[in-house]
Amino acid sequence: MPYDNRSDLPDQVKDTLSNVPHAQDIYKEAFNSALEEYNDESRTHATAWAAVKKKYQKDEATGDWHPKES
Repeated sequence: MPYDNRSDLPDQVKDTLSNVPHAQDIYKEAFNSALEEYNDESRTHATAWAAVKKKYQKDEATGDWHPKES
């Protein structure tokens, strides 16, 4: 099922990326795109997380996500 809004994302994604709404948008768009291509939910979530990790990184000390430095 594609996600129309950030509020539709799974709670785990919303909680994990709560401090970066833009990362939630990236996840949502990547998920929806991958869903059309793969039609495999597990692969689709992995693809969405990979898209987030291209632009953001997790601070292991705090668990917060931050934009990657260029």
